[in-house]
Amino acid sequence: MRIITNLTAGLDIFSALNSKVRINIIKLLNSKHKLSFSDLAKNLDISISTLTPHIKKLEKAGIIEVKLSMDEKYPAKVCTLIENKIIIEIIPEHPEYKSFEFDIDVGKYFDYNVTPTCGLASAKKLIGSLDDPRYFSHPERFDAGIIWFTQGYVEYRIPNLLTINEKPEEVQITCELCSEAPGVISHFPSDIYFIVNGINLGYWTSPGELFDRKGRYTPDWWFQNFPQYGRIKVITVNHTGTYLDGLLLSPVTVSDLNMSKCSDISVKIEIPENAKNIGGITLFGKGFGDYDVGIKVKVLYKNGEKEKADL
Repeated sequence: MRIITNLTAGLDIFSALNSKVRINIIKLLNSKHKLSFSDLAKNLDISISTLTPHIKKLEKAGIIEVKLSMDEKYPAKVCTLIENKIIIEIIPEHPEYKSFEFDIDVGKYFDYNVTPTCGLASAKKLIGSLDDPRYFSHPERFDAGIIWFTQGYVEYRIPNLLTINEKPEEVQITCELCSEAPGVISHFPSDIYFIVNGINLGYWTSPGELFDRKGRYTPDWWFQNFPQYGRIKVITVNHTGTYLDGLLLSPVTVSDLNMSKCSDISVKIEIPENAKNIGGITLFGKGFGDYDVGIKVKVLYKNGEKEKADL
């Protein structure tokens, strides 16, 4: 998923989607996962020379990826759909608010409690042994670009930089994740919960692991039967409720988080024992997946004293 907050920056995407041929290309790639230039041209009943500029436009917009495949008898260019959702914010995001934010590497959790299957890896190598929770305490965990476990949690903390006169208006949490299945299973649902300052915001059910292609940033050495990329999820908590990718998730509001009474902000990502679907978590960080980010936490706020004076 991609969030476009600047209409000018989204011009390549808008232009790429302004064509029936390119929309049909996206539909074909969505149903077939990946297709060669010749297969696409055949399905669309057009020549490869006609197809090529459409492919270039979709690739420039970051909607598809083109790679040279050696799977066939002869090398062939193969297209893969790499964007599953695009959110466009037409109205700028609260320009009247101030903000602070942190991008936390996935291995820099404050606390954890995990069960196998589990593990960690940096962009260069595995960290310790597979399925041994002890390595979640290893100093090399700070270099981790991917972590995974079947059940339990990891908790991240950031400093609460609000002063006594500043009032939180919104909290945004962004992370890339999917399930953690034993072996290679694309359909393996997992209920992944999001908890801030001890308050349960709700959960997202991951449909399974994603390994049909390499992630944009996933290193070449990474195992083909392990998850390659995840889905980017955006959790927003404001005064009207909690939203997941723009859709209402729960009635929890930013006031319920009691941020004025804490020096740290805690973000826990968990699969509890009582979850209906215990299908594990794979968290992608820098150097893995499609987005090259960690756990992003952003706080938007206003000056409470000024607001009171205006009244």
